[in-house]
Amino acid sequence: MQKQELEAAVEELLGTPVEALSLTLGDAQSLLYDSQVGQLWGRGIKKWPHLIWKRGHQNLTHLINAGHDPLQVLCDKAHANGLLLYAMLLPQQGPRERMLKSWENPHFSVDDWLCDLQPLEIGEKGGVDAEWPGYRALDYAYAAVRERNLQVVEEVLARYPVDGVELQLNYWPYYFHPDEIDAGTHIMTEWIAQVHAAVKKSDPERELVLRVPADLDGCRAVGLEPLRWMQRGLADVIVPECSAVDPSADFSPFVEAAKGTACRVLPALQHRVDSDRVGAGTIEMVRAGACNYWQQGVDGLYIAHWFDHWPYAADFYEKLREVAYPEVMAAKDKIYRVPTEGSAPAKAVVAPNAANPLPLALAKGRAVQVGFTVSDDLKKWGKVKRVHEVILRVRLQETTERDRWRFVFNGRDLPEKSLRRINQMYVMDAPRYRVFGYWFVFRLDESLWPVRGRNMIEVQLLKRDGQALPAARLSDVELEIRYLLGKNFHRGLIDADLALG
Repeated sequence: MQKQELEAAVEELLGTPVEALSLTLGDAQSLLYDSQVGQLWGRGIKKWPHLIWKRGHQNLTHLINAGHDPLQVLCDKAHANGLLLYAMLLPQQGPRERMLKSWENPHFSVDDWLCDLQPLEIGEKGGVDAEWPGYRALDYAYAAVRERNLQVVEEVLARYPVDGVELQLNYWPYYFHPDEIDAGTHIMTEWIAQVHAAVKKSDPERELVLRVPADLDGCRAVGLEPLRWMQRGLADVIVPECSAVDPSADFSPFVEAAKGTACRVLPALQHRVDSDRVGAGTIEMVRAGACNYWQQGVDGLYIAHWFDHWPYAADFYEKLREVAYPEVMAAKDKIYRVPTEGSAPAKAVVAPNAANPLPLALAKGRAVQVGFTVSDDLKKWGKVKRVHEVILRVRLQETTERDRWRFVFNGRDLPEKSLRRINQMYVMDAPRYRVFGYWFVFRLDESLWPVRGRNMIEVQLLKRDGQALPAARLSDVELEIRYLLGKNFHRGLIDADLALG
């Protein structure tokens, strides 16, 4: 990698609404800059089991040896173009380096490293199962763990012209033994206070950004108390983050806690949908999430994980241009999608921040309800004839044409005349992976349009096909709103052809 290729990471975002960049440093055991207190990514690894990780180490080493420390280069490039740059540390990443070294052993078994517990790791205390995700995580009850990470922060503040430090506390949110969470909560708060003091001592204008689970119960379950940190003035920015794309996520507790403080709330706007049809969210899905978040009174948006769509194409920039402006997105097409499991079912974790509510089992006679939030003011746009159509889609798995269903939207039965069924009980191929079932597609007239705020879809199995063995499931719920550019404007080539003909 050449210096110019590294600088392109900044150049590719010029002219967009992006105001600040967050550069991942890695964790103290595998850092991505020329650290004197931590370890460079891959230093000491002789044999690489994953060659792209080898390439990462190779590029970093080459840049540093050529006098181009990545952190310094990117700080300089960002500042030369009027952008802020924050250094983001992963306080927890587990035994990545230990795992790589264990793979050098020709007699290695793929699970050997799970049992190779080291001092300072949570599982070393006993009392937790090896399958628990935090088993090999570093235990923040030990001062040595906290001190090593604080040293990395202090080094970055002393050696580089960063505008602040970010702690990604949601990456692998396991910090204490499950039996020590209460004591750990106090320990973590005091460590956050130390980091904050180090940031402000280096320069009062520098900021501490804390990225945390969006679910407060999930935070408390692993020893994190972001609302207390906000009230104590220990954070300049809080980034509540869901574990999956969730346009209906509720950030109001964070917004309320920030009132009267100097802390800003920037919820993470995820980009990855992982449905059977799309991997990345379409622009309609991105608008839905962004508008819902702005509607809650947040101070801005944190664009999370959009980098995985590099190299960036035109649709990336189209999404990025709009998300900062809710007024621009207000009368543009949107898709409000309720989160559901993707290609791999979500694992149960200690901090289930915004776990996917779907799929849900459907038993005869029992109604299930799924709620979602809509920020569109359809009354306003309907009055000026800008609403083209509103479509509600529901996918049910393991159902047949003999089943009888009832669909209720916001307390009103959806009429059969508005329904179109799409049979996908079995498909030979799919855009990404296969999901079977029936789509029930309702075109809603104005009397059934969603309200601004919380909406509820209710599904009930009235009669079951007696020959069907598997349990039916509610798999997907989507609401699509399509707009016109003006009350007599066309939609696409078909409308244009009709207008010209």
